[in-house]
Amino acid sequence: MPEQTLPMTPKQVVEKLSEHIVGQDSAKRAVAIALRNRFRWQQLSDEMRKEVTPRNILMIGPTGVGKTEITRRLAKLTGAPFIKVEATKYTEVGYYGRDVESMIRDLVEAAISLVRASKRIEVEDEATRRVENRILELLVPYEPAVVTTSVVNAADSENAAGADAADNEARHKRTVEKFRDMLRDGKLEERMVELSIENKQTPVQVFTNMGTEQMDMDLQGMLDRMLPKQNAARKMTVADARKALMDQEVETLLDKDTINEEAIQLAEETGMVFIDEIDKVCSSGEGGRSADVSRQGVQRDLLPIVEGTTVQTRYGTVSTEKIMFIAAGAFHRARPSDLMPELQGRFPIRVELQDLTKDDLVRILTEPSGSITRQYAELLAVDGVNVSYTDDGIAAIADVAFHVNQTTQNIGARRLQTIMERLLEDVSFEAPDCGQKNVVVDKDYVHSRLDEIRNDEDLSRFVL
Repeated sequence: MPEQTLPMTPKQVVEKLSEHIVGQDSAKRAVAIALRNRFRWQQLSDEMRKEVTPRNILMIGPTGVGKTEITRRLAKLTGAPFIKVEATKYTEVGYYGRDVESMIRDLVEAAISLVRASKRIEVEDEATRRVENRILELLVPYEPAVVTTSVVNAADSENAAGADAADNEARHKRTVEKFRDMLRDGKLEERMVELSIENKQTPVQVFTNMGTEQMDMDLQGMLDRMLPKQNAARKMTVADARKALMDQEVETLLDKDTINEEAIQLAEETGMVFIDEIDKVCSSGEGGRSADVSRQGVQRDLLPIVEGTTVQTRYGTVSTEKIMFIAAGAFHRARPSDLMPELQGRFPIRVELQDLTKDDLVRILTEPSGSITRQYAELLAVDGVNVSYTDDGIAAIADVAFHVNQTTQNIGARRLQTIMERLLEDVSFEAPDCGQKNVVVDKDYVHSRLDEIRNDEDLSRFVL
């Protein structure tokens, strides 16, 4: 489980987020404070803890300005289980679609993965030792000694057999140690061995009237355990056998009950659920239309989850009281006030993210540690093409992206991906065949490849 004994201060969280996300300082501050409040809440007395309600966040802003990225980076920063869901894929119970509680089941699955990865590291040394011994058993199988000397009586026969067995065992140990040294030196990686592997049978699907995700008990797992396991002998290299045996040994060493308990605790205390497109489940207020009925139902189903309830999962019961919910939406055609009043009250922190300016786009192209310009430079360097960018080239890319966003649909920073792909299309195509080459992306280079599309509004609408 991730260590959280020394949580970061809000200022430190904002600094870390700023390494990857440009601008949107108010949103960064809001999530940093909410994260710190979670830690503060955990330090309160049990009595006071019951009185303090979670501080969930509602982010309002157009697409491509950083709503999802802020939340995703925050979860990664804290090592917390995190899921991103679309509000539009849920429907009121009774309608076709997923029920709202499934987001908590997905969150627990994310927590299981985190805890398993952490526990795997703890047992890796022991698993590696066991795997090495099992590979040596396959390479140098032990063969009992056969007594070949003629003997006079039973006592002499036993003594001779014992001596031969001791000599045979000593020779076997010496051989094993020689092979162990060769194995550790990597000299036996291509040697073939025969390994017994469990056949993965096609699982028997169990469905209720709402699908497998609605099952409170792990009926699927119960059926899998009831079916007989079948093993098959397969020949493979030592390198491949090591991977297969490692998985087997790790699985043997892991305590599933402990993992499930820790995962549920991790999900309850540090879990984050990012609900995107929440504005799409706002009712128009006119009533009477079936779509609006379902939207209102989704909001009603969301309310107890966000307020705090218990959800049955195959790993146990999960309380949602401490889970942090961050909702987001563009709210072009709807307003936050169109949400149910009860649901609005459960998102007390409102943050409005701003449209990206031309300067913001320049910073996005240059400042983040994994900026898109560096990504393309690293990708093309694999084929020996050295891509460099001048300041006026970066400004020209940002100018084109900003112009297209203003004249067509504004998709924020995502426009840069399309622009960069178009800009370096020829280089990407020819890179494997042209050998070592230097490409300087300056203002003239950008204009020569993008001006025609930029100036033709109809063409840019479809191409960019």
